[in-house]
Amino acid sequence: MTRRSIIKGMAAAPAVGIAANALAPATAHAATITPGRFRLAGRASNGYGTFAALNAGLAGKLTKVSASAVIADTNRKAKRLTSAPSTAKAFQTGFAWDDADQKVKYWIPQGVSTSADAYSSGYYNGEKVVLVSWYFEGNTDDDAALEYPLDKGMRLTFVDYNSAAAPTYRHVLLVEPSKTGSGAYSFKPMRKHAGGIMWYGDLLYVTDTYKGLRVFDLRTLFKVSATQANVCGLHTDGTYQGYGYDYVLPQSYAYDNAGTVLRYSAIGLDRATNPDSLVVSEYSKSGTVSYTDGDFNGTNTGRTTTPKLVRWPLDQTDRRPSSLTATEAVTVKQKKIQGAVSRKNRHYLSVSGGPEAKGALRTFTSTGSTATTVTNLAVGCEDLSFHSKDASGWAYSESVIWNVSEYDKTRYVYAVRADGS
Repeated sequence: MTRRSIIKGMAAAPAVGIAANALAPATAHAATITPGRFRLAGRASNGYGTFAALNAGLAGKLTKVSASAVIADTNRKAKRLTSAPSTAKAFQTGFAWDDADQKVKYWIPQGVSTSADAYSSGYYNGEKVVLVSWYFEGNTDDDAALEYPLDKGMRLTFVDYNSAAAPTYRHVLLVEPSKTGSGAYSFKPMRKHAGGIMWYGDLLYVTDTYKGLRVFDLRTLFKVSATQANVCGLHTDGTYQGYGYDYVLPQSYAYDNAGTVLRYSAIGLDRATNPDSLVVSEYSKSGTVSYTDGDFNGTNTGRTTTPKLVRWPLDQTDRRPSSLTATEAVTVKQKKIQGAVSRKNRHYLSVSGGPEAKGALRTFTSTGSTATTVTNLAVGCEDLSFHSKDASGWAYSESVIWNVSEYDKTRYVYAVRADGS
């Protein structure tokens, strides 16, 4: 789902015959639209300078580490799932967070990606890894008052999944490199929704609801001091702090929306196309997408408020979009789309039913007219990540789709079989 403030302001095979979720109508119509209206614009800098120069400046002050080093330094224990969580069906594997992360109200999990997205082998530098993004929510009970007024932005969790029986993990703060008023190198929290993530090579793509995509290079993490839980960046005592976390991951690039306005709610990787491609999906609470609740990049020319999936091709060498103009755009009359992944012209959606109702994994084709339910997902279902059975290393006997659920006390990261069996 979107941040509470936003809400206030406004596979592999065809589906099998499983009853649809009550909030996922049995018929959800799809139609192709002109993709050329959707464009991205690359951006290598922010208001403080180029990302490269800012991160180089931080490297002169801090210890630079790799993602592999963070994965080797996990400090929390997850709990293996031995059966399907909540209302989910077609269960393959998964885990639950430790008690503290199950109960915390102000950090909410949203996005999921795995090392099977990063590389077709399923491994990242020989490791099986799951990544999950979280956003900070200061208003945890939807009244007018903020229970937690210091917005700490977004964090990313590295899960060491080499042992599915005993996964471990560590949280890392996502930050934007900056400078202080005196010109010293620093960084600040990224106060975004982190609704969807995609891991591709060494790059992590994070959706920015109103603006486009933020890019992070997993080869450029920094070790910081963890003594100040409420300080981010260069502290008055000369230390660099990350709200109590030991590591920060700074932004390295951006792709801003430059065409027709688009809501960047979630992102998914498609390895079945040639070349690989990414798809962006839109969330809508009622089936009509809102473009009035924030400062959107883009133009209203050719705008349609029907939820969309939009595709861009990827360069498999530098891991960036090979074209800044979309190559496919599909509308689908489906409300509450929380995540999407595609396999060529077949698209999979996670559709939520709120805090009390089961979620649904739904599918449709670009040329088809309806979406149907594949299987049930957990209550509070969010982002999706496709894990092909064709991965040369970490693979399952059939393709699976990973999902993450968001509500406190019932938070799970799990994979369901993509054909719903």
